[in-house]
Amino acid sequence: MRIFIEGVGVLGAGLSGWPASLPILAGAAPYQPAALVIPASELLPSAERRRTGVPVKLALAVGCEAIAHSLRDAAELPAVFASSAGDGDNMHYIFDMLSQNGREVSPTRFHNSVHNAPSGYWSIATKSMAPTTSVACFDDSFVAGLIEAATQTLASSNAVVLIAYDAPYPHPLHAARPVSATFGIGLVLTRVKTDRSLAELKIGISRKTDASTPIADAELEAMRVGTPAARGLPLLAALAALCSEKSGPSEKASSEKIPAKICFDYLAGKQLDVAVLRC
Repeated sequence: MRIFIEGVGVLGAGLSGWPASLPILAGAAPYQPAALVIPASELLPSAERRRTGVPVKLALAVGCEAIAHSLRDAAELPAVFASSAGDGDNMHYIFDMLSQNGREVSPTRFHNSVHNAPSGYWSIATKSMAPTTSVACFDDSFVAGLIEAATQTLASSNAVVLIAYDAPYPHPLHAARPVSATFGIGLVLTRVKTDRSLAELKIGISRKTDASTPIADAELEAMRVGTPAARGLPLLAALAALCSEKSGPSEKASSEKIPAKICFDYLAGKQLDVAVLRC
């Protein structure tokens, strides 16, 4: 598959949006861990905003940043949401209520517990009637989302926004399913190159022959390994190096570190191979 990236959003501890994260991911500035702050969104009505948990807020933040970066209209873009699990805090609350004698679960809690709740809030926030798809594939959820979004882009000739997000579970669920960090990525993908295209991606699935591509910084690598949505960090790093090279020759050395092929682990002994190329 051959597609183009037109907009990027990213949010995690020490990575507060694409402009601030670009020099860090390109290797031109050191990574500094910092508390995660999810920007408040005014797109949802106040009543809906109060009901949303971290996954919805995170998905809205990175999706809106990517679309704003691409200068497109969110109401017109199909969206693919990818998360390994969903809202762990909400699930913990429901499990706790079900373990008690009353077993009274709030209807709001229940409708927020479904895996596609962020896509529903997205449609409300952006006033979009475009289709949405929600996928989950355990540790390979980012990869599954990228494949789905790229396929939709090629099949429909439309731009598609991919929104990948994950957040840690509370105790005791965390012991059974550890997710190390809250992290989100938004990517606007197109079938054809435009004057806003940042890079070209060539994507293929093959038998697993290589280890998944790491990221150079040890703390970011720990985030990548421990958080399914953060498996996309090597792709962002390659893209950041290309964007840095365009901005000035002083950072050219960073682009020389881009691997010819980024490998992502995938299902059943497969891997996803992604080449990131200049437009």
